[in-house]
Amino acid sequence: MVKLQMQNLQIQKPGVAVALTLIGIWASSTFLLFQLDLAQLPSWVKFVGFAWQMFLYTGLFVTAHDAMHGSIAPDNPKINDAIGHFVLFVYAMFPFGKMRSMHNLHHDIPGREGDPDFHNGKRKNFFAWYWNFMQNYWSWVRIGLLISTFHVIHQFLQVPEINLSWFWVFPSVMSSFQLFLFGTFLPHTEPEGGYVNKCHATSTPFSEFWSFISCYHFGYHEEHHDLPHLAWWQLPAARRSRMVN
Repeated sequence: MVKLQMQNLQIQKPGVAVALTLIGIWASSTFLLFQLDLAQLPSWVKFVGFAWQMFLYTGLFVTAHDAMHGSIAPDNPKINDAIGHFVLFVYAMFPFGKMRSMHNLHHDIPGREGDPDFHNGKRKNFFAWYWNFMQNYWSWVRIGLLISTFHVIHQFLQVPEINLSWFWVFPSVMSSFQLFLFGTFLPHTEPEGGYVNKCHATSTPFSEFWSFISCYHFGYHEEHHDLPHLAWWQLPAARRSRMVN
């Protein structure tokens, strides 16, 4: 495969600013939604808030993913990793070091036996693959910590359980399906005729707008594997370069 002619694309200073802006929007949105009295509001508010929070939680994980590649602050690994640790913790208390090691393994052997993000070679449908995928990253200890945190926030901060469910629990869980669909299942499903590149990945044919809405350009996956040092917001330029060349 002809390598992308994108080596002149460098990580820019806005990396930290983009990450902190997304974190700030998520924090502000979560705080405000936790204050709502849903009993006094129409049902559509819950669904809009849920969809918005799901989109933001997906952004938190994509930010952590950039940190795993050192894309947020390439000149300052401490800041880069601190942001990665934080966003993975507030996303679902995932350990940054372990997640980075497993993601690096995914990039070493994508779509092959031993890839922690790949299916088990037998059951390749969406839900079986998702279940196999999540087993590699989840733990009962983390589930216990999340349940405990839910009750602590409810009891001590007086956040209603319905608000916690609609604007924290449901969005974070469903964002995992969104990330898996657009960042693993679609790009790494073997096409008819077999894989045609070393990264065993394809890119979604979405426009840049829908690529952003669907999963922060995570669907431009062939570009990501070819140039993993690029942040999510730089992938459209890599995609355009590939289309031109």
